[in-house]
Amino acid sequence: MAEHPHAALVRKGYEAFQRGDMDTLRDMMTGDCAQHVPGTHPLSGDHKGTDAILGGYYARLHSETGGTFRVELRNVFVDGRGHAVSVHHFTADRGDRHIDEMGGIVFRIVGDKITDLDECVADIDRTNEFWV
Repeated sequence: MAEHPHAALVRKGYEAFQRGDMDTLRDMMTGDCAQHVPGTHPLSGDHKGTDAILGGYYARLHSETGGTFRVELRNVFVDGRGHAVSVHHFTADRGDRHIDEMGGIVFRIVGDKITDLDECVADIDRTNEFWV
């Protein structure tokens, strides 16, 4: 059985993110896409629009960690009604701090485009401490 198109879209996005391929990611998102980042740290909040996501949030993930931020997709689940849920492992270094955590993203997909990304993390306190 072939992989569901929404699962394939999410996998393609993770691969593009790991390569730093912002053009592919931009093509996968609607112009008014929003990424919601949990926590109380400087990178948390709502990042609205592809420029805010790619040129703001993702650029800061890279710069704040000296390019060490890595994410490994573990699984994708779909409901066939426009939602996909990813489970991933992420690591990064920032100064003398290191993070090694599990997380996930709830994706909202309309047609073949991502409209919303809602991040979740296994340990929100640990994530807040890393980014402060």
